Amino acid sequence: MSFRLANRAGQAVLLDGQDYWALGTDPMDALARPQELHDRWAGRGAPDGQVTRAELGPPVPTPMQVFGYGLNYMDHIQELDREDPLGSAASEAPVVFTKFPTCLVGPAAPVKLVGDHCDYECELVAVIGTETRDVDESEAWDRVAGIMIGQDISDRELQSAAIPPQFNLGKSRESFGPTGPALVSVDLVDNPDDLAISCRVNGELRQNSRTSYLMRPVAEMVAYLSSVLTLYPGDLIFTGTPGGVGHAQGLYLKPGDVIRSEIEGLGMMENPCV
Repeated sequence: MSFRLANRAGQAVLLDGQDYWALGTDPMDALARPQELHDRWAGRGAPDGQVTRAELGPPVPTPMQVFGYGLNYMDHIQELDREDPLGSAASEAPVVFTKFPTCLVGPAAPVKLVGDHCDYECELVAVIGTETRDVDESEAWDRVAGIMIGQDISDRELQSAAIPPQFNLGKSRESFGPTGPALVSVDLVDNPDDLAISCRVNGELRQNSRTSYLMRPVAEMVAYLSSVLTLYPGDLIFTGTPGGVGHAQGLYLKPGDVIRSEIEGLGMMENPCV
């Protein structure tokens, strides 16, 4: 089922470039009716107008659950001098944390920095489309409504403040979850398991990879999480970030910086830091 679902000032719209078609409901309600989204996309006529990126909010603004996968690209593990989580039987379980949903903002929203150790992490975000429990990996993509770009902004100081370290709070400050610009149905990309992903800060390329390098691909993530708990429509899975994060280079975000995040077939986000 094909669609590009966006959030224009709290209202669901279909988005194609800058053109939009109003759906007359909120994004969460629209997401719950994927067949209607497909029908409206297939039968769309003249657009209702044009939208700027600044008008867009998070495509899925109020998910019940937001999951994050850590250490899911080998080059990111290596730059942090961490052990391969797949390298021993004792580490078979993935590194999973949560981003509290109140951190979610749109694809042009300001990122409100706190302290001197805030970092960027460009990620593919998968969005669950149907209630899912104990799904087999071979059927997991069928439970995904669509995919979008995400930034897992991280306060590294807060992330490591506790002993042992915990990720949740340091990744959930206000505005630390830019997503967008639209939720794109999986059929609208050539291969959802192999998409170019990149991040630039002030025009400088910092991250440049492909989602085919995910150590645990999307289907495996969905299957694993659904073996632990029930996944609900609208739940988000931040799938992990490739190498090139600022923390590994001592290059933390500063007020005035602009983070540009891109994923092949999904568009681009550009978030200023304040």
